[in-house]
Amino acid sequence: MTNLYKLIFSLMLMMGTMISISSYTWMGTWMGLEINLLSFIPLLKSNNSSYSSESSIKYFLIQALASTIFLFSIMIIMMKNNLISNILDINMFLIMMINSSLLMKMGAAPFHFWLPDIIEGMNWINSLILLTWQKIAPMMLLSYTMKFSNYIIFIIMMSTLIGSLGGLNQSSLRKIMAYSSINHLGWMMSSFLNSEMIWVLYFLMYSFISMTLIYMLNMFKIFHLKQMFSLMNKNILIKFSLLLNLLSLGGLPPFLGFLPKWMIIQYLSINYMYLLIFMIMMTLITLFFYLRISYSSLIMSHNEMNFNYLMNFNMKMSFSMLFLSFISINGLILCTILFNFN
Repeated sequence: MTNLYKLIFSLMLMMGTMISISSYTWMGTWMGLEINLLSFIPLLKSNNSSYSSESSIKYFLIQALASTIFLFSIMIIMMKNNLISNILDINMFLIMMINSSLLMKMGAAPFHFWLPDIIEGMNWINSLILLTWQKIAPMMLLSYTMKFSNYIIFIIMMSTLIGSLGGLNQSSLRKIMAYSSINHLGWMMSSFLNSEMIWVLYFLMYSFISMTLIYMLNMFKIFHLKQMFSLMNKNILIKFSLLLNLLSLGGLPPFLGFLPKWMIIQYLSINYMYLLIFMIMMTLITLFFYLRISYSSLIMSHNEMNFNYLMNFNMKMSFSMLFLSFISINGLILCTILFNFN
């Protein structure tokens, strides 16, 4: 019965996103966002935990506030007449309100304060949905309304800055993933300045690497760094797969995570060199705390397990985990070989 209602709400979640991105009217997009929100709340409350209840309430309040701002903006756009638009430049202000509400929904800086706190009370599966699928509709709607590049450039710089600095002193892996997602949002929005197709490729690769990493963390029930250190002494193959996936998520060459950054660097180097230099510097900070986790995991030794979980996984699970890790780690090399052959 539990799996049945999870399946129903998951289908409604996907349906809400599809309604938003395929609607011809602003009211249709708002309805799709609300269906998506009301379908995700029961999935957050799947386990009987006070942390999940707190996360679901906070998530509902933040998303309801963003939806209210979005609805208020589109109602003014629908009601305004030509006289007002001639006297005041109201279009720019309203579009900035719409963009701000969408940025709040996806958790981009400086509207990000709810994301790390809420994700701390979720399990890994809900965290994966929040970091990947829940960003599709706001990102696509943002691409439709992005007319003022200066505002978007400010958001891109804030997202890369806060996403890099926020993860420096975190011990929770879920908060580290949240701040990493904020940093990646800055890179995704920068792709809107040139080509939306790059955003699609970036989002697909980011989702795949996040799915691979969260699949491994969920398999061993790892939520904090000290648990990772305890795991590292058990299996050398799992250790290197997990650490290399972290570096791939950070965008370190020659892993798959560097490929979408490489494409964005090529496009931004033509017209937005100052923005590109700032983004690369902030991404180096992100790579710093990923390398710090990897370095600490390799040299530190913990003989006692800090969590009660037996690592007895079957061959099918281990094969799928290693296969996904192989693609995430060697994807850039494989793409380069295929490109050279063509």
